[in-house]
Amino acid sequence: MHWFLNLLITGALLNAMLLSPHPALAQQWRPVRGGILFGISGMALVKQQSHEMDFLIVHDNKGKNEGRLGFITIKGEAQPEYVALTWPSNVELPGDLEAIASVPGTVNAFMALSSSGKVYHIRFNNNKTISVLQVFTLPGITPTTNLEGFTLQAIEGNLVAIWAHRGGGEEAATIYWGKFNLNTYQITQTSSANLKVPLPTGSNLRHISDLKVDKAGILFIASVTDPGNDGPFESAVYTAGAFAVGGNAINFRSNPDLVPLYHDNYRKIEAIELVPGAAGGVIFGTDDENLGSSVNFGNC
Repeated sequence: MHWFLNLLITGALLNAMLLSPHPALAQQWRPVRGGILFGISGMALVKQQSHEMDFLIVHDNKGKNEGRLGFITIKGEAQPEYVALTWPSNVELPGDLEAIASVPGTVNAFMALSSSGKVYHIRFNNNKTISVLQVFTLPGITPTTNLEGFTLQAIEGNLVAIWAHRGGGEEAATIYWGKFNLNTYQITQTSSANLKVPLPTGSNLRHISDLKVDKAGILFIASVTDPGNDGPFESAVYTAGAFAVGGNAINFRSNPDLVPLYHDNYRKIEAIELVPGAAGGVIFGTDDENLGSSVNFGNC
């Protein structure tokens, strides 16, 4: 009962937050960059001050001369400022980056995930360069794995890694989690759960396109349809369940009745981030393929 009550309360609060206006940030889609090479497949908050926010974003490009990382700044109601970041020449260029998350308890440290399960522990330097600290592979990867979400969160004193195979159509998404040792890059006590969303629908559905977990352990997910480079796209955002520590294990209780907290008939939301504070909220980033990318603090 405690789990279910906690989930209901959090869902109600999030819905109220999404419906209420943010005083400094107009609730509208703001273009970031045009073109298929600049889709946002993951985003992580770097810095927040007054009404200015900085984010690292990842692009799911695969070509040699195509960007992998970007840096965007949102100031008040102005359009986002975009800066392309260069991948370090001493580290093999990743393919298909699909998610990025900050590392709890650190400054300017992040982990970016490729769809094949490789994770890049990176440091974002003050001169807007990137250093790669470590590359490792998530456990349980198979030839059919196609990951589209990864995050880290400190839950009741435990650093937990959460990631997801996207699923598609009748195939459910799979959420994985485990205790993460930042010193050894080992993930132990792993477990998993399957998930299907009620909306969107159809054969082009991806049940999970990104995920984040807040400090209370609540799991937020985005779901999309992707019929091709020209759309039309559709997206929905949910609170999908909650994580907590029970004994020595990390437990997950799924939400038995998924409620779309946000729904968009035209955008493909592949990135979500949780921004704390009065000027914050849940920010969405899109990978609209040929139509480029946009960001929005969600409003229904």
